[in-house]
Amino acid sequence: MLGSIWNFLKRHKRKFFFTGAVVGGVFVFRKYVQWKVKEFQDKETADCLANARRQHHFDSNQRTCNTTVLSMLPGLREAIMKLLDTEALACKLKNRPSNKLELWEDLKIKSFTRTFVAIYSSCVLVLVLRVRLNIIGGYMYLDNLLNRNGTTKDLAVASQEVQQRYLESIHYILGQGLEDLVAAVTKAVEEVVGCISLKGPLSICDIENIVRKTRQKLEYWQENGYYDSTTTSLYRFMLPPENTLLMARYISRDDQILDKLSKETQDMIESADFNTVLTLCLDRSFSRLTDTISEQFRHSCGDTSAIPNPVETTLPMAKVIPIISGLIHAVLSDMPNEFIQELLLIDQVKNFAANIYEAFSQEDEETARQQVL
Repeated sequence: MLGSIWNFLKRHKRKFFFTGAVVGGVFVFRKYVQWKVKEFQDKETADCLANARRQHHFDSNQRTCNTTVLSMLPGLREAIMKLLDTEALACKLKNRPSNKLELWEDLKIKSFTRTFVAIYSSCVLVLVLRVRLNIIGGYMYLDNLLNRNGTTKDLAVASQEVQQRYLESIHYILGQGLEDLVAAVTKAVEEVVGCISLKGPLSICDIENIVRKTRQKLEYWQENGYYDSTTTSLYRFMLPPENTLLMARYISRDDQILDKLSKETQDMIESADFNTVLTLCLDRSFSRLTDTISEQFRHSCGDTSAIPNPVETTLPMAKVIPIISGLIHAVLSDMPNEFIQELLLIDQVKNFAANIYEAFSQEDEETARQQVL
C-alpha cells in the first residue's frame, strides 16, 4: 500500500511541485495584495487626516485674518482723520475767516483725498494681512507637522519671536506707508479736482470720472513718468524699503528667517495675482462708494425716484464736499461694515489666500529642514 503510494508520488512529482508552487504563489500574492491594500488604506487615512487638519488650521487662520482686519479699522480711521482733518477746516469756515476761499479749496482736496485714502488703505490692509497671515500660517502648520514627526523644535520657522516681529511690520501701512499714500492721493486729487469750481454742478457721472482719473494717476503711475495699465505701483505703500541683505555671520538665525519671510512677502505682493485681486477689490469698493454717493445725491436733491438719473441729478461742489468728507465713516465704520464685508466675501480673495497657504504648508520635511538651517 505504502509502496504504491510512493510510486504514485514519484511518477507525478513534477505535477505536485508545480501545483505546490502555484498554490504557494497564489498565497504569497494574496498576502502581498492584502498588505498593499492595507498600506494604501493607511496612506489614504493619513492623507485625509492631514487634509482635515490643514483645512481646520486654514479656516482658523482666515477667521483670524477677518478679526484682525476689523480690529484695525478704528486705528486706521483715526490715523487718516488725523492726517486729513476736514472737521477742523469746517469749524474755521463757520467763523467767517478772511481766507474763506482758500479754506474751501483746501477742504475740497482733503475731503476727496481722505475718502479715496480710506478705500485704498482698507483694500490694501485686507490683502496684505491675507498674505502675511497665510505665509506665516503655512509655516506654523509645517512646524506643527515636524514636531508631530519628532523633529526637534529648534528647526521651527515660525517661532513666537519671529511671528511677532513679522506681523508687527503690518503697522507700516498705518504709519509711514499711510503718510506716503496720503501724499500721493493728495497730488492726484489736486490734478483732477483742483480745477473744478466750488459753484460748478456735479453729477454722478462727474463723480465717476473723478474716481476714474484719480485711480489712473495713482495706480498706474510709473517712476519714468508714464502710465502702465498692466501693473500697479501701489505696493510701494505696503512694504518698508527693502532691507540690506543679511550677509554677516553674526546675524541671528531669527533675523535670517525674518529676512527670508520679508522677501517672500514682497515677491507675493509684487506678483501678478496680487495685482489682479487688488484691482478687483478696488473696483468693488469704488463701485459701492459711487452707489453710496448716488444715494446721498438723491436725498440731498429731494429726489423720490428709486434710481436717480446719473446725468440730471446734480449738486454744486460746495454741497458735495460734506458728503464726500463724511464717507470715511461708512468705509471704515465699526461692525457692521458693508464695504469690508464685501471684500472679505469675494471668492477671488478667498482663493488667493488658499493658494498662498497651500504653497507654504505643503513642503516635505527634508525641504523644510534645508530652508530653515
